[in-house]
Amino acid sequence: MRFVLVLSLAAVAVAPAAFAANDKILDVHEMAALESRAAQAGPKEQCFLYAELAHSMAELAGQQLNAGDERDASNSLKAVQKYAAKIHMNVADDAKKLKNAEILMRHTAFRLKEIMMGASLDDRPTLESTLKQLDQVQSEMMLQVFKR
Repeated sequence: MRFVLVLSLAAVAVAPAAFAANDKILDVHEMAALESRAAQAGPKEQCFLYAELAHSMAELAGQQLNAGDERDASNSLKAVQKYAAKIHMNVADDAKKLKNAEILMRHTAFRLKEIMMGASLDDRPTLESTLKQLDQVQSEMMLQVFKR
C-alpha cells in the first residue's frame, strides 16, 4: 500500500513537468533566438533546448497541416528531424534537464501521433519517419535517465 502511495505521489510530482510543455507556437523571432541559444549553449544544456525547438516545430507543423499548407508542414517536420538528430548527437550522461527533455520529447511524439491521425495519406510518410526518429531519440534519453 505504501508503494502505491509513493508511486502516486511521484506521478503527481512529475505530472506538472509533463504538462509544462505548453502547446504555444513560437514566432519566427523566438525560434531563431532559441536556435541561436541552443547553438551557443554548452553540451549540457543543448539537449533540452533542441527538445524545445523540436516540440515547437512539431506544433507548427500540426497547425500548418490543419491549414492545408503541406509544403511548409513538410519543412517544419524536416526541422523536427534535424533537431532530433542534434539531440541524438548530444545526449550526454551529465546533461542538464535530461528528464525534462525526455518528457518533452514524449509529449512531442504524442502530438505527432495525434497529427498523423488527421493527416492525409500523402503527409503520413514524413510524419511516420519523423515519429520513428523521435521515438529512437526518446528511448536513448530514457536510457540515459535510468543510467544515472
